[in-house]
Amino acid sequence: MSWQADIVTLFPDMFPGPLGMSLAGRALETGVWSCTAHDLRTHGRGRHRAVDDTPFGGGAGMVLRADVVASALDAVAASGRPVIYPTPRGKPFTQADARRYVAGSGVVVLCGRFEGVDERVLEQRGIEQVSMGDFVLSGGEIPALALLDACVRLLPGVMGSVLSDAEESFGEGLLEYPHYTKPALWDGLEVPAVLLSGHHGAIAAWRREQAELATRSRRPDLWAAYEARQATDKFRVH
Repeated sequence: MSWQADIVTLFPDMFPGPLGMSLAGRALETGVWSCTAHDLRTHGRGRHRAVDDTPFGGGAGMVLRADVVASALDAVAASGRPVIYPTPRGKPFTQADARRYVAGSGVVVLCGRFEGVDERVLEQRGIEQVSMGDFVLSGGEIPALALLDACVRLLPGVMGSVLSDAEESFGEGLLEYPHYTKPALWDGLEVPAVLLSGHHGAIAAWRREQAELATRSRRPDLWAAYEARQATDKFRVH
């Protein structure tokens, strides 16, 4: 059975989009995963298929109606899959979340628009709210594509190397080490000599050091969590 992704959106033509290309696209063609976009507008109310209304309490913008969103989600039939709503109000989406979603049979992603979705349907349906970063976009479609890409690449047989996920950023709680390829000398800049040494132990040590340096300087939050885990693991050993 393939990993199933259903997306509820006002713009179904945005899917699969870039996910129909490269590794994700090949996996889609071979049935490793499936992608179905559901038009929220078909569940709109009245002659004009209204999906939103003005917010209670006043304020700018419009809010997606709870009854419309609930109807659309009922039509999808999540079948035990998590329903995810990308929003700046959510908890940060992490690599661990991607692994958790991939461990199941798939996901349903609800794409918001305007000022967002009526809070009642989010609470009643136990929808997971996740954030792709501290910024605001016009809707949930681009975050949905990013979330699905993070998941699909982890499906068995999608990536070329089984080591890729473990060695890249966040694989062990660190940012990834820098990469180099040919030519060995470019614009007066040389590749670090250790990478040309053929000494696998020295290369592994250099890469670990570079990953730690990058994490410490660029993501102090990740570095603090990494140090805490290291201290805990050392305590358990002793």
